[in-house]
Amino acid sequence: MSEFSHLNDRGEANMVDVSGKAVSQREARAEAFVTMNEAALTLIEQGGHHKGDIFGVARVAGIQGAKLTSQLIPLCHPLMLSKIGVELELQRAQGRVRIETRCKLDGKTGVEMEALTAASVTALTLFDMVKAVDPGMCIEGLRVLEKQGGKTGHWTAGERE
Repeated sequence: MSEFSHLNDRGEANMVDVSGKAVSQREARAEAFVTMNEAALTLIEQGGHHKGDIFGVARVAGIQGAKLTSQLIPLCHPLMLSKIGVELELQRAQGRVRIETRCKLDGKTGVEMEALTAASVTALTLFDMVKAVDPGMCIEGLRVLEKQGGKTGHWTAGERE
């Protein structure tokens, strides 16, 4: 009925059957940005926040988010992730923090949703930790940067300005 993989032939929401698919190495990278004011950037840079290591807490939250993806996104399969990486970079010139996540496994389905969830939860945690300094922060640019494995093979997003 549709090109959408999560719809059955009657157009109803459906979890994709991956039982017949071969196991292959799969990997995905995603990114997001949290734009904030100068005071918030300085607080992160100097590391003096009363809640502790802002990047450390956000990184652990992103890892936890990736592991919980199937509990948050209704039709995602629970996955045994073999690697979850979360990197945060203070980009002072752009007034933001860049988040990049990477998820890997040997499995029958991709890990794009896990990488996106990790980036989202990392950004939300960063927001939560510094919102008292800048309640007007903006989370933006959430996207998949790259995916490898599966029938579509290797895919890379185009550059953004």
